[in-house]
Amino acid sequence: MTYHYIVVGGGSAGCVIAARLSERSDNNVLLLESGASDRSLILKMPLAFTTLRNSPRFDWGYKTDPEPFAADRIVPAARGKVLGGSSSINGMMYSRGHPRDYDEWMQMGAEGWSYDAVLPFFKKSECNWRGEGPAHGGSGPMSVVPYASSEPVAKAIRETACALNYPVLDDFEAGDPEGFALPDSTIYRGRRASASQAFLRPARKRPNLKVITGAHVTRVAIENGRATAVEYLKDGKAVTVRAAREIVLSGGAYASPQLLMLSGIGPADHLRDVGVPIVLDLPGVGEGLQEHPLVPMGFSAKRPFQFGQQLRADRLALSVVYWLLTGRGLPSSVPLSSIAYYKSQPGLQRPDLENIFMSTSLAAEVWFPGWRKPKPDVLTSLNVVLRPGSRGLVRLRSADPSAAPRIQFNLLQDPNDLRLLRHALRWTRDFVRQGTLAEYVGGEIFPGAAVESEAALDAYIRQTVATAEHPTSTCKMGVGEDAVVDPQLRVRGINGLRIADASIMPTLVGGHTNAPSIMIGEKAADMILANQDAR
Repeated sequence: MTYHYIVVGGGSAGCVIAARLSERSDNNVLLLESGASDRSLILKMPLAFTTLRNSPRFDWGYKTDPEPFAADRIVPAARGKVLGGSSSINGMMYSRGHPRDYDEWMQMGAEGWSYDAVLPFFKKSECNWRGEGPAHGGSGPMSVVPYASSEPVAKAIRETACALNYPVLDDFEAGDPEGFALPDSTIYRGRRASASQAFLRPARKRPNLKVITGAHVTRVAIENGRATAVEYLKDGKAVTVRAAREIVLSGGAYASPQLLMLSGIGPADHLRDVGVPIVLDLPGVGEGLQEHPLVPMGFSAKRPFQFGQQLRADRLALSVVYWLLTGRGLPSSVPLSSIAYYKSQPGLQRPDLENIFMSTSLAAEVWFPGWRKPKPDVLTSLNVVLRPGSRGLVRLRSADPSAAPRIQFNLLQDPNDLRLLRHALRWTRDFVRQGTLAEYVGGEIFPGAAVESEAALDAYIRQTVATAEHPTSTCKMGVGEDAVVDPQLRVRGINGLRIADASIMPTLVGGHTNAPSIMIGEKAADMILANQDAR
């Protein structure tokens, strides 16, 4: 079969690209997704997001090699194994990062990617509850709704922030996001608004769009310097499809560089080592992996939290039935109490730290009297470095396309990342002991008040550091020799091949990455169609 466009990867960006390209009836579009369909009810329930990452049905189960700066621990590297990609299993926070993040991209050589240039594509993608305005779109495919918390501790966090003269915001995306707020969420009528549900589902009725799940792409075929075909396995059978115009890789920060290298495009020495014939020596492929390092804290509750009481088996069962009928109730949300973006020191142009407060233990589970006791209520704090200096890589384990990629974050490689996390733990300790919040927060459960010295804090950080699951930058966009794609997202040295996903980010944004990935998909589709019109 021959298609005008083949999109590899049905994640946050790929779903957008396939949907937008197929809006033109004269375009014949194929979307290949290696994961399964997203029809499962559990994927639609916002409350269930914490269980999805641990499911081999919906997550690839990737892990790093031992992390040399984090006590040689093997760290999970979650990625969605389902149509919609990680937008089908994430925490549904709508977050763009700081406007200066995108201006920095432009300063690094990504012409056309300043915040003013990308804002129209953020707006195009969203149907924001505020309606059309300077910062938001009101008629896009993706529903963006307010997050509300009835937990008294959430109100106490806001009151304490005000008392300490931190900004308390109504909208993280309307300018500078520094301060405290509850973020908007990608939810529609109480159900997850993943990229597949928001963009792809309405488009699948079109006869010019074909979506194949369970299609594991093994190679992009290159003929005379041009990407011409895609080879994939479906139900154990090898299939080849050809592209008359372009192939777009949207596999994300792990799969896109992996597929380039399997196709012979990447660092020549590495390709020789694993036995892949070299098509193009492109040293930047798989380099520069960036991730937000995250370290948890936990505090006991002086007063019961509502969320823990709602996990009683009979109450939870009733709430699920109510949710199925109305789209409302406990299953339609997540136990989030606040997000804070703040600066480790005055004078910084952008916040460099994030704190995510949740009114639950990460180990919370369903309970019932006489069967299982409820877990103690915990105020959980997730401390995140927004602009880490550490850099990792993605490599092939072998020439076998079914082998998982080698992933190395090099978490805490940059000593400043460790310093910032140390600062964050001390900042959180200080914050929860003040104002109204002190009436709700008891003793520190982990790491524990005794973990106070610099050496003790560093040891705790190395033993517990994980990631916020925002991998980027392994197929970096730019103009230098280390760039993999140019600002039009075209792979350098190969015609007819683009990459459009979080892997092209020159630097990691100071926020969450789902909305930026969707924006990248919107902008990529716009550029592809503009190129088509120019022919």
